[in-house]
Amino acid sequence: MAVKKLKASVEFRIEFYDIDSMQVAYHGNYVKFMEVARCALLQKIGYGYNEMTKSGYVWPVVDLHIKYIRPMIFMQKVRAEVTLEEYEVCMKLSYKFKDADTGVLLTKAESTQMAVDLNTKESLWACPSCFTDLVRELLAKES
Repeated sequence: MAVKKLKASVEFRIEFYDIDSMQVAYHGNYVKFMEVARCALLQKIGYGYNEMTKSGYVWPVVDLHIKYIRPMIFMQKVRAEVTLEEYEVCMKLSYKFKDADTGVLLTKAESTQMAVDLNTKESLWACPSCFTDLVRELLAKES
């Protein structure tokens, strides 16, 4: 039986400020696009950045992978799909960026974030229950 995973998606256009001199999205902006998708998922969970800070934790990115398959071009509408792959030890997310009109895959990516206690500045070896409880609650609602 497949394990249920939380997902979210968001659409955006590749704007003039996103492109390089070749009229394609500058490779450094893909991290920004990942952040847009990640924020959509975190809001769905109910654990956006304001809630993180209030809970006493921050979640720096500790690992990042991007596979550029096809370029994103000026004014293209893109759908970013993000999936929470791991939430007990770390927050591991996978991303798929597709042309919003055709569904053609443009880019795949992954990011990993670890919880850090704001008071001690120490990394946690497991995600805090203030996050995992929200994830489990939402997974239960969606099944």
